[in-house]
Amino acid sequence: MTSNAATFDERYRAIDARDARFDGQFVTAVRTTGIYCRPSCPARTPKPANVTFYPTSAAAHEAGFRACKRCLPEATPGSPEWNLRGDVAGRAMRLIADGVVDRDGVTGLAAQLGYSTRHLTRLLAGELGAGPLALARAHRAHTARTLLVDTDLPVADVAFAAGFASVRQFNETMAEVFALTPTQLRARRTAGARPPGRIELFLPFREPFDATGLFGWMRAHAVPGAEIGEPDRFSRVLLLPGGPAWFEVSLASAGRLRLHVELASLRDLSALISRVRRLFDLDADPEAVDEALSRHPEVRPLVAAVPGVRLPAAVDAGEMLIRAMIGQQISVAAARTVMGRLVAELGEPVETSRGPMALFPTPHAIAEHGAEVLRGPAARVRAIVGAATALSTGELRLGPGDDSSEQRASLLALPGIGPWTADYVRMRVLGDPDILLPGDVAARAGAAAAGIPSDAAGLTAWATRTAPWRSYLMAHLWYAAPVTQAWRHPAETLPSGKATR
Repeated sequence: MTSNAATFDERYRAIDARDARFDGQFVTAVRTTGIYCRPSCPARTPKPANVTFYPTSAAAHEAGFRACKRCLPEATPGSPEWNLRGDVAGRAMRLIADGVVDRDGVTGLAAQLGYSTRHLTRLLAGELGAGPLALARAHRAHTARTLLVDTDLPVADVAFAAGFASVRQFNETMAEVFALTPTQLRARRTAGARPPGRIELFLPFREPFDATGLFGWMRAHAVPGAEIGEPDRFSRVLLLPGGPAWFEVSLASAGRLRLHVELASLRDLSALISRVRRLFDLDADPEAVDEALSRHPEVRPLVAAVPGVRLPAAVDAGEMLIRAMIGQQISVAAARTVMGRLVAELGEPVETSRGPMALFPTPHAIAEHGAEVLRGPAARVRAIVGAATALSTGELRLGPGDDSSEQRASLLALPGIGPWTADYVRMRVLGDPDILLPGDVAARAGAAAAGIPSDAAGLTAWATRTAPWRSYLMAHLWYAAPVTQAWRHPAETLPSGKATR
């Protein structure tokens, strides 16, 4: 059940059962108290006549409600709806979480989505109960609450890290949303000092969570020099609008990951948190995915073996495209060698808590010097340099707010990019849950092992029954492949439909 599709009665049954699975999917506003809660709030269930359900906390704010002090509805995993939805509302929510409104204003958000500011505001208000400014404000409040509770950042730093323009605006918003001052919210923080200059906080997610497979995938694909993958943690550096950033993610406890961060600019913190959540697919609804896939006898044993499978996303769209193109038709080890060489030759050095690292090269750097560093067939090198040039000049723009079909068409228009690469990039950049790669050699091997048709046409036809979760089906097929492990990089297909390593 998603908040968009559920009826009033279904939502009410969820809050009456205090079902934590629906936390983050909608909020419950109670007219007699003037507050809104998460579905699992332990308070007495209100009468149906006094309840209004809202799809977002911003909509509840706009309607005059404040957040419950007892259940803190802002401290839940994000709505999985934004992973599933590819419409304007879903794309807008992903861009707002990435900080586009804070950096470029509503005008910048509207431009990226291809609408006028007036039409976008009207559309979001009608669909989500709040316009883009209110949605961005709610996101800032959520980020600020997390920083107040989980870190020792000075209150003024929290205000600017969360995206507020002033401390006064920050204080007014927090008091209005939570009916608590920032100092009162800070009193709820976890005990213990953090190392100076290093931010530590926690990221909630819904159980079950396939940590072993996810960290294993990260470790197998870690780019030497830019990323470090270990069985229980992952760290990397990346370039954000305010400068270089470093983060490390590890499993903290049931339902939470620990995030350590070092930033050049505190204003990048909110965007970084959003990107890490997307990288680890933390806002997914694993029970809904597992339940839907388990309806099919061929897939049921795969889900039982690996519950809570996650789809790694991307923290940088342009980088993801270059990595996908480099990985075409070569092994994971060979691709890592090539990318490690790029990082060593063209990446900007960054000092981190884990020692010296380097940023993955910018598209401009690869466009200028990639031909000198890359090895392999000349046509392949030209294609990679050409894609980097298109990214550098703005001819090609990629991001989490793209329309899925338009992004695919833009990618396919570039030399050296076929359907597998375009669809794989969509899966990783957009977090699209419904992508099938029918020519993938590992997925076809997994399908054969599971008793599913393994030829491209047969797999495509069979997999339609698992929509809209075909990306998660792909993950289970990769697990099931007898020739690979779950985190192996899927092989790129050749034009003939065969695959090579």
